[in-house]
Amino acid sequence: MHHTHILFEHPLNEKMRTWLRIEFLIEQLSGALPVADYAGALHFFRNVGDLLDVFERGEVRTELLKELERQQRKLQAWTEVPGVDLNLVDSLRQQLKAAGSTLMSAPRIGQVLREDRLIALVRQRLSIPGGCCSFDLPTLHMWLHLPQAQRDIQTAQWMDSLQPLQQALTLIMDLIRNSAAFRKQTSLNGFYQDNGEDADLLRLQLPLDEQLYPQISGHKSRFAIRFMPLDSENGLVPERLNFELACC
Repeated sequence: MHHTHILFEHPLNEKMRTWLRIEFLIEQLSGALPVADYAGALHFFRNVGDLLDVFERGEVRTELLKELERQQRKLQAWTEVPGVDLNLVDSLRQQLKAAGSTLMSAPRIGQVLREDRLIALVRQRLSIPGGCCSFDLPTLHMWLHLPQAQRDIQTAQWMDSLQPLQQALTLIMDLIRNSAAFRKQTSLNGFYQDNGEDADLLRLQLPLDEQLYPQISGHKSRFAIRFMPLDSENGLVPERLNFELACC
């Protein structure tokens, strides 16, 4: 019988928490395209607003550039390993280098979005319940009546402004996710703990039909996982639960 598995990812430090959120928000933005109606527009603008809030909080560019450097050093070490595919390592290093210089020379992250008048107007109204009605935001109402092609050009410009960030982040997240293999583990009475060895990210594969989700606490050196039933009233946690874990 084929079991469907569900992947859970959990950050073990602040920078990874930020990166996962940015990645999630950019995916939501891409998924909302093309913007054709109120539902799509509000979803799109809410995610743009959230993204700008995330950018305000931290040194996103600095952290990404540091990580691009760190990954290049790790790849450099791989060149000493016998039998390694040097072409692959070299091509990855070139990609990291290119992403770094693109990110360095790009305008401030989120600048284009922050300076856009329509985005600013919608952002102000999003926190008000129902505050994006046509009488509250006649500009948005009108924008949604423009020809689709015109909106597509504008949303494409907004998305393009995120390209330097997205390119660097995608490379980094791919390398981190592929840095560790999944290993079979067993939890006893819904509990599992281990050392993280300076990991950034935990990845868990769970069988969906168990209807359990992980609650993870911890930081770079130690972490604990408690498995909780989705149905908190009647759900059961098996004495032994097999799952797969990667510490990246």
